[in-house]
Amino acid sequence: MLPIVAAAGGIVIPALIHFLFNRGTATQAGIGIPMATDIAFALGVLALLGSRVPASLKVFLTALAVMDDLGAIIVIAVFYTADLSFLYLLGAFAVFAGLLATNRVLRNISLWPYLLGGALMWFLMLKSGVHATIAGVLLAFAIPYSSTEDDVTSPSHRLEHVLHKPVAFLILPVFALANTGIAIGAGWAQELLSANSLGILLGLVLGKPVGIFLFSFGAVLLGLCRLPLDLSWRHVLGAGLLGGIGFTMSIFITNLAYTGAAGVINASKMAILLGSLVAGTLGFLWLKFLGAPLASDPDTETMDFDDAPLRNPGTAP
Repeated sequence: MLPIVAAAGGIVIPALIHFLFNRGTATQAGIGIPMATDIAFALGVLALLGSRVPASLKVFLTALAVMDDLGAIIVIAVFYTADLSFLYLLGAFAVFAGLLATNRVLRNISLWPYLLGGALMWFLMLKSGVHATIAGVLLAFAIPYSSTEDDVTSPSHRLEHVLHKPVAFLILPVFALANTGIAIGAGWAQELLSANSLGILLGLVLGKPVGIFLFSFGAVLLGLCRLPLDLSWRHVLGAGLLGGIGFTMSIFITNLAYTGAAGVINASKMAILLGSLVAGTLGFLWLKFLGAPLASDPDTETMDFDDAPLRNPGTAP
């Protein structure tokens, strides 16, 4: 529950900041740009800190980033959809229902039915006008997995293992190279001071940590969830700073929001890269000097976080 609530804060507050700067203007459509967190870069920065940060902080940030991206994908589906075809959309959901039945009812653990059905669902989703990214998310929910130790034999684990290297070493680099190209002209500094750029910069650097921290604090205060044993509020703030690394997902939303507006896209990309760099640097330095695990905790590297006791909201560190 904690990372879900934190992700909600990391979506709402940055979007609100961008909206306040761009309300009623042509760049209002970029409200979704500062919502996203780049999982790979955020976890990469956290990995540089190694054992100097609590183990559960890595779990928290991973879950937060996944929920954050799911939220961003929902925003894409709802707000960045062009002409909607209900017939194709109904067909896509029918395929999804068939894949769920193949998993839950027929108990089929062969990958091929899911891959073929996923390709068909992708096509139908694309033709419906809803961004086809949604098909990938739905397919992931349909593929069988196991929560036990024999998960290595499940179709989900096998597919993840096969896709890991191509995605990390080919797909993501190609995506970055194809979408990050920025033309730096004479007026680049003025472009960073535009309402759109300021909304993106402040949304990532300020909105993300504030939203993640305040929503998490409020949820704990209300008793909806509690902090893991080896975390304090300074760790949550550090995770919020790293959540401001938008990069790939933010660039993706930029291209959807400002189709055909090359100048606005270029300025938005500069703001995204600068904001992500500042957020990542601040998060790294904050956790490097203030992110050590609580001294009174057991060895966090060997803890079972499913069974670990949780600190009451009012208990002192």
